[in-house]
Amino acid sequence: MLHVAGAALMPLPQAAVWWPDEATLIVSDLHLEKGSAFAARGVPLPPYDTRATLARLEALMRHLRPARMIALGDSFHDHAAQARMAMDDRAKLASLAASCEWIWITGNHDPEPPRGVAGEVAEEWRIGPLVFRHEPSTRPADGEISGHLHPCAAVRVRGRRMRRRCVASDGIRAILPAFGAFTGGLNVLDEAYDALLPGLDFHAWMMGMESVVPVAGHRLEPD
Repeated sequence: MLHVAGAALMPLPQAAVWWPDEATLIVSDLHLEKGSAFAARGVPLPPYDTRATLARLEALMRHLRPARMIALGDSFHDHAAQARMAMDDRAKLASLAASCEWIWITGNHDPEPPRGVAGEVAEEWRIGPLVFRHEPSTRPADGEISGHLHPCAAVRVRGRRMRRRCVASDGIRAILPAFGAFTGGLNVLDEAYDALLPGLDFHAWMMGMESVVPVAGHRLEPD
């Protein structure tokens, strides 16, 4: 169990976080319709990322039955993503959003609220000791839960190097990985994290197929 500002959070192998005391599921950076955005610019990506992402999200919600969902921004890859979504994908998203209390945090890719989909829209949202926002703040931020950087981590085990999505946390804040099917990751030892997780006094909760393993920062490898 990961503790942030006294809140007990459970990182999940599906690249999400479960807050059991609040029956709240937290995901970040779905980047719906990233594939179609790249295809429009001549990059031949398969057009199924939205469907795959929503299917994973639906399965996770069916398993956990959250009372609340918090999507930490960049849920849509750009302002026209909803218009490009297939009709059944739009219907699936609307159904999921209507199934519980849903909080849409705005991101740099989707600063405008989604249209025709249930839920509250905010730049940040506070519940108890936690504050949810898209981009992590470089100022002291006790209880901050954010995304944006798509954290991943690399470690060597018995001579084999493994690189996985992760939740990066020092117990003061937590930075969530991207949930989207076509999203990559930025190594937590990159300089972009220097002001957020100074030194190596943090853990990367690395996500395997069926489990999540916390790895101390000093054990990690750069890319």
